[in-house]
Amino acid sequence: MHTLHDVAAREFGSDNYSGVHPEIMTAIVAANEGHVPGYGDDPYTEHLAEVVTTHFGEGARAFPVFNGTGANVIALQTLLPRWGSVITAETAHINVDEGGAPEQRGIKIHTVPAPDGKLTPELIDLQAWGWDDEHRSQPLAVSITQSTELGTLYTPDEVRAIADHVHGLGMRLHMDGSRIANAAAALDVPLRAFTRDAGVDVLSLGGTKNGALAAEAVVVFDDADAKVLPYIRKGSMQLASKMRFVSAQLIALYGDDLWLRNARHANAMAARLRAGIEHGLADGAIRGVAFTQPTQANGVFATLPEGVADRLRTRFRFYDWDATIGEVRWLCTFDTTEDDVDAFLAAIAEETTRA
Repeated sequence: MHTLHDVAAREFGSDNYSGVHPEIMTAIVAANEGHVPGYGDDPYTEHLAEVVTTHFGEGARAFPVFNGTGANVIALQTLLPRWGSVITAETAHINVDEGGAPEQRGIKIHTVPAPDGKLTPELIDLQAWGWDDEHRSQPLAVSITQSTELGTLYTPDEVRAIADHVHGLGMRLHMDGSRIANAAAALDVPLRAFTRDAGVDVLSLGGTKNGALAAEAVVVFDDADAKVLPYIRKGSMQLASKMRFVSAQLIALYGDDLWLRNARHANAMAARLRAGIEHGLADGAIRGVAFTQPTQANGVFATLPEGVADRLRTRFRFYDWDATIGEVRWLCTFDTTEDDVDAFLAAIAEETTRA
């Protein structure tokens, strides 16, 4: 049973562990006044459309949903006919962390190995074949994640290279942007630089991992997609009757610079964690830790000596990433503090130097 201390403690397991940012909670409370029409015919969702336009340009349309899995499934259904399939990295969230939701909606997933979590045109070509073969599900879309499940980043040029390649093959490109704010903050570019401007066709715009309560959106840039998506959203049980509360969260997050402030802070805390480990390794205060991925956003991936992860987890929650090699994942959030990081570093030092 969790104690009050357990509930209040900062953790490094997921950016879903954090609470709701106070500015977003205030926005939810402010939206809880009076009556407005349901199902998105409200002033909050209307204002969200203006906010999305400021980030992605004229013609961009946002469709609020409850969660990231719903956003991804709806986005892929918008891109694909019933006989279509999607190519993605083996580590992609749609492949390993969504309980088969895409497949349950009729979306076949073709995976390719991507040791750093990133696709390339060459990797895509491993599965981009079999068109006009009625025995093979037709690969008609590609899905990439920004930042990736391994904490790495696509530059705008890398996304553009993928988009050009995909479009040249008659396919379309989806981006899972559950941590899109962390990517934009790390790259120091606008959101549209590696989305619409780089050739992405449909975007899953994240909110929950960056301080929202339950708010994501599917963003489309094509009128034809905008016409069919409402029916897909309804059929996927992601149409909120009281949508103003979802839209109000996204307005609070993206209507000003809260999304950027939160992401910059989370990234900075991850950088502090990595730098502290590197310093500890250099002076012998920490032993046996090795990094498995570059720390480019808000995640740190590392291997630990045998038994260390389990001992650390008596004080801090976090996940094994690949238990066979002792690899773990540590994520920082908008409310991770320097004291949280320093306390975790002290625990790592203690457990890795135990006799």
